[in-house]
Amino acid sequence: MTKVGVVGCGYWGPKLARNFHELPESLLEWVCDFRKERLEHMKKLYPQVRITSSYEELLESDVDAVVLATPVSSHCKLALRALRAGKHVMVEKPLAGSVAEGEAIVAEASRRGLAVMVGHTFVYNPAVEAVKEIIASGELGEIFYVNGVRVNLGLFQPDINVLWDLAPHDVSILLYILGLTPEQVSARGGAFVQKTRQIHDVAHVSLRFPNGVLADVRVSWLDPIKVRSYTVVGSRKMLVYDDIAPQHKVMIFDKRVEIPPYTDTEAEFHASYVQGEGQPYPILWTEPLRKECAEFIRAIRGGYESRSNGEVGLEVVRILEAADKSLHNGGAWEDLKWWTRAGTELLLMSN
Repeated sequence: MTKVGVVGCGYWGPKLARNFHELPESLLEWVCDFRKERLEHMKKLYPQVRITSSYEELLESDVDAVVLATPVSSHCKLALRALRAGKHVMVEKPLAGSVAEGEAIVAEASRRGLAVMVGHTFVYNPAVEAVKEIIASGELGEIFYVNGVRVNLGLFQPDINVLWDLAPHDVSILLYILGLTPEQVSARGGAFVQKTRQIHDVAHVSLRFPNGVLADVRVSWLDPIKVRSYTVVGSRKMLVYDDIAPQHKVMIFDKRVEIPPYTDTEAEFHASYVQGEGQPYPILWTEPLRKECAEFIRAIRGGYESRSNGEVGLEVVRILEAADKSLHNGGAWEDLKWWTRAGTELLLMSN
């Protein structure tokens, strides 16, 4: 079995630990955190697991892989140390806090022949897989635009804004379901609760994809009702994905607008509307995090490229960094064709 060490036992770390403990292909061997009470809690759950507050001790052990569920600001340094210790690495989203840091991680892993994977859990969600399948089938026709909403009240972060906290989910989903890379990004938002620190708690992100596809996403820590939904509008049909819906998370609507091929006068122009019923799309539910963890183990064993590998995670960071620049620049459109590697070698040497 692949031996795994989990670093960080806050909100998400215990969920990762549970899955690696339960997977038949992996062995949860170490858990690391600087908080004694969290380590004691994990020891009660998994008596066989070795606990430590020393990251160095974990790296000196015989674990094959290190799973990081730590603040974004620590991802680059901790990931590079693990890779240099010969460990495969799985990092919670986003991969890093900048393009340069993300490139450093990917470059180090490639140099050492080790697997790097990012915790973009939603691309393993059966409902999101269904959306990708429907779009690829052509049932919706030509895709016009996608609208996403990811809002709730909290959890406010002290070190990153809502764009870096919530939008990684949406960017990874869009890349996955459309199979396209955006060409431009724009973002607008506001810092209402943490005004003095200028940490945005609301953001509206727009992405322009090839073939004229437009995507808009609203993310917020400052909404009264939790919403996790997507609308995909095509030339033939439309789709709604509601992640919170207890049943029928994906609905296909036979709705569209048709216009006459040509008209000689304004009076002859009449748009016709097709108002068909909505039909649920069947989904066989499995826990997305379980699938993600299993895919990491497969990637470690070789010959398998995960759908949230380091390169995908780096692409998400690239889009987020450009969106963040736009957020602080009045919503100006940022061209995503640039790809800077400035600072990567310096990071590799200094971390």
